[in-house]
Amino acid sequence: MNSNFGQSNGFFDLLDDIPVFFKIFGGLVFALVFGGFLYIIIRGLTMWISNNAAELARRTCKVIDKRTEVWGGSGDSSANTNYYITFEFEDRTRIELYVRPQQFGLITIGDTGDLTYQGKRFKQFNRDL
Repeated sequence: MNSNFGQSNGFFDLLDDIPVFFKIFGGLVFALVFGGFLYIIIRGLTMWISNNAAELARRTCKVIDKRTEVWGGSGDSSANTNYYITFEFEDRTRIELYVRPQQFGLITIGDTGDLTYQGKRFKQFNRDL
């Protein structure tokens, strides 16, 4: 004889009362949010692995441009800023790299020197004197 007869199954009884449309819609929303987080994590890991596997390069270049990207800052949250510098090599190819704020302030457009980088990771810029 079933001893659970007439007893509530708690959460699962609530799911039985929800229309099928809302179950499907809720499942899709959950899958999209979970998939988005998974995509961001995988993309970050592949970039990190790619940068670590890349050869450490040192090339002569010129600073062509600097830019900032400000994000956030609505309501009670604070704004965040990303800093990027575009370098042009002697063969006219260019690369834009993320740099820390301290490095961004020390490098000016028109500077020439030796850039050390690994994949898409900025390492160092030694300005010509």
